[in-house]
Amino acid sequence: MDVELRQLRCLVAIVDEGTFTDAAIALGVSQAAVSRTLASLERALGTRLLRRTSREVAPTGTGLRVVAHARRVLAEVDGLIREALSGHAHLRIGYAWSALGRHTPAFQRRWAQAYPETELHLVRVNSATAGLTEGACDLAVVRRPLDERRFDSAIVGLERRLCAVAADDPLARRRSVRLADLSGRTLLVDRRTGTTTAELWPPDSRPATEETHDVEDWLTVISAGRCVGMTAESTANQYPRPGIAYRPVRDAEPIAVRLAWWRDDPHPVTQSAVELLTALYRNG
Repeated sequence: MDVELRQLRCLVAIVDEGTFTDAAIALGVSQAAVSRTLASLERALGTRLLRRTSREVAPTGTGLRVVAHARRVLAEVDGLIREALSGHAHLRIGYAWSALGRHTPAFQRRWAQAYPETELHLVRVNSATAGLTEGACDLAVVRRPLDERRFDSAIVGLERRLCAVAADDPLARRRSVRLADLSGRTLLVDRRTGTTTAELWPPDSRPATEETHDVEDWLTVISAGRCVGMTAESTANQYPRPGIAYRPVRDAEPIAVRLAWWRDDPHPVTQSAVELLTALYRNG
């Protein structure tokens, strides 16, 4: 059974306009074409959809239900077309935890000034690709490499690794810490999106780990003193909390901040976003 959009549009036009003649005018086709299209739809569905008399055209009981569904289908299709045509007027940038940290407000303001024709939206999606595979964004801020077969990416900056501890933890009194200071602790990690694993430590001094999947849960557990965390500097900028102290880990490698996109479907302003973010990180 094949039902075509033109058949649904024809049915809705007949019901809305009231006659085959007026439907033909609205659709820009002949009255005979309207009659043929409706007949082909009724054959495809195996039921009569309209009652035709000398004075009026009215839907049957089945026709009323089909018309209601047809309106929803046509509205969805029209929305799909609008989205496809206007997609370049919007830029959705996904992130899992902390967007661009202290550079986030500056990026938003400078983007609006430099590219007013492309509206910027930041979207938080706690997944490994920060919303790319889910179709929630056009570009994604990620802090670990993605599958190079599907995605392209560019490193736009580097961020320090910070330790997150409860505000009353003895480590909070220090200006910085070392990896060895955390080896006897329990480390709270997000394996899907996080930048830290126990592999940062030598095999004989790795901390125990517990797992979380949300930054709010991560902050709550750490503030209670049950675990410690390690994260990118941007998390401290985006989530300052009275019960949390962030301290630099001076012997840990910095974290590369990447902007990623689908290899076969880059947004037209991708390079502009890469250049602006690179400049912010370089000069910030």
